[in-house]
Amino acid sequence: MITRALRWSWQDRDIALGLDEAGSGPLLLLLPALSSISTRAEMHPLMARLKSQFRVVALDWPGFGTAPRPNLRWTPDALSAFLRHALGELGARPHGVIAAGHAATYVLHHAARHAGSTDRIVLVAPTWRGPLPTMAGGDRPLFAKIRSVIALPGLGQFLYRLNVSSFVVRRMVSGHVYSDPAWLRGERLMEKRKVMDAKGARFASVAFVTGGLDRVASRAEFLSLAGRAGVPILLVYGGQTPPRSLAEMEALGQLPGIEAARLAGGKLSVHEEFPDDVAAALRPFLAI
Repeated sequence: MITRALRWSWQDRDIALGLDEAGSGPLLLLLPALSSISTRAEMHPLMARLKSQFRVVALDWPGFGTAPRPNLRWTPDALSAFLRHALGELGARPHGVIAAGHAATYVLHHAARHAGSTDRIVLVAPTWRGPLPTMAGGDRPLFAKIRSVIALPGLGQFLYRLNVSSFVVRRMVSGHVYSDPAWLRGERLMEKRKVMDAKGARFASVAFVTGGLDRVASRAEFLSLAGRAGVPILLVYGGQTPPRSLAEMEALGQLPGIEAARLAGGKLSVHEEFPDDVAAALRPFLAI
């Protein structure tokens, strides 16, 4: 595997994002989810299973990953601008884009506005609304206030640390992210701690959790993007997905032209926990 930096400029800041590449053949771009524990490394299991047939590239989103992150106000427009930049830097049009979680909405948004940007799209456990808006049934004024408090030096960092303690994270992921409550232990947890503990990690993390990185504001907008993407779409999701997220995925799967694969196991990080099952589901769809 080759690792390098993808450079991008935003708000007069030069930002280096991690990029991993392996294999040869038609290009597949793999985009990780957006969350406090997300990094391109969660796509490595799928890369390992696809690199014999494809050139596979995984990259970090701005504000996420393990590298130090600048103190910026991360917004949907920033992440969309980065995606446009990244696709232009790859040197070839992707045969397919595989997007997990919130990355799915950004890929659909891009495809709906830039025809021919990829041949096909795979959405893995796609989401369009952050955790707190999902729990509350929509955006609330309090969420913007939370973002402001977490951005404060000292107090904001202290509150962020409390909310990403290993105890809190294990409870969160056992309920929503991984089917096996013991999956995130030992070395795996240590690797995720590097993501949460990176300098500046709290800014994009709190934006995601509070809905500040929601590219759309409703299910109708989300489904509209999928309907306007203009390319074949495969939806892959786990049978143990939390009910509220599952309802959104099943609504997507009912759209004309959407091919859906519901796996027996898996929650919101089904691609990380069950890469063999996910790879088996998407290989026929990606076949040349």
